[in-house]
Amino acid sequence: MIAHFDIDAFYASVAQLDDASLRGKPLAIAGSSRRAVVLTASYEARPFGVRSAMPLYKARALCPQLVVAPPNFERYRELSRAVFAIFERDAAAVEGLSLDEAYVLVATGSFDDAIAYARRVRAAVREEVGLTVSAGVSAQKMVAKIASDAAKPDGLGAVEPGTEATYLAPLPVGRLWGIGPKTQDRLARRNLTTIGQLAGLSDGALYELFGRSGKDVRELARGNDARGVSHDRETRSVSSEETFEIDIRDGATLRRIAGELSADVARRLETHGLRGTTIGIKLKRADFSVHGRQTSLAVATSDVAAIEAAALHCLERVHVEGEAVRLLGVRVAGITEEPARQISLFASLPAQEP
Repeated sequence: MIAHFDIDAFYASVAQLDDASLRGKPLAIAGSSRRAVVLTASYEARPFGVRSAMPLYKARALCPQLVVAPPNFERYRELSRAVFAIFERDAAAVEGLSLDEAYVLVATGSFDDAIAYARRVRAAVREEVGLTVSAGVSAQKMVAKIASDAAKPDGLGAVEPGTEATYLAPLPVGRLWGIGPKTQDRLARRNLTTIGQLAGLSDGALYELFGRSGKDVRELARGNDARGVSHDRETRSVSSEETFEIDIRDGATLRRIAGELSADVARRLETHGLRGTTIGIKLKRADFSVHGRQTSLAVATSDVAAIEAAALHCLERVHVEGEAVRLLGVRVAGITEEPARQISLFASLPAQEP
């Protein structure tokens, strides 16, 4: 059995834990720069429409009484270690996804025992650390996460083995791994809105919609997820990619999208207090051939300008002008938790194929 744990509104909850005056108030955790985005919003702020990744100026417009506090990554890491130590009690393996989220392979195989373990963990985190954790229990990784998300905040969801497909069937397609907003829109135009509808598609329809990954999407929709829990907390890379509904041939458009993907990667790095030294791009042409380039920076960074400049440098080396491109991605590897430093020059290292 697998349990998925997610600390509720982690950064905001830590601020409210450490400063009693912030409790019960709409709170956003954000930096102070002109382009600051919300890293986490407290549950008091969410009814106003304030969400993570939202520009701070927009969050203030939606909620004039919003309180903004700066992030404290040293404190987040301290409390994350304390919570993960609780996860590891009676666990066969713990796979950390970020500072506030993990999968746990429960040492006992019984469904009821796994639920009892999740309850013990939630109680221990509340009593020993002062934070609340939502949990999901299932025999499948994806289903455990979906159940955990549905139980938020401060809840426990469980899906009994053998009932995964029934549980998933009425849920919106966006809950399925790999189905982003643009894919949701494309599916909606074909009146495909639930996971159960995807589970029933033919091989031909799947290939038309998803290409060679179609059967994998259907297996997930049917509740068949063979992925296990890896006992490895280290984040090795952070990436963001986009598959285009219509192939793109315009280099300027690809450069703009590379900038947007770089900004998304930078935000996610900053959210988790991470930085990286290796920046690369992934490009899939219309003939499904995949090309990649990467380069190294002198020091680790999460700075959006540095990541974008490196990504554009790599993109230029793939020679995309006039070529039909169906997918573009930006990736940062060489991950570290070292403090940020000013980035000005690329390292004088040879660029390599990924």
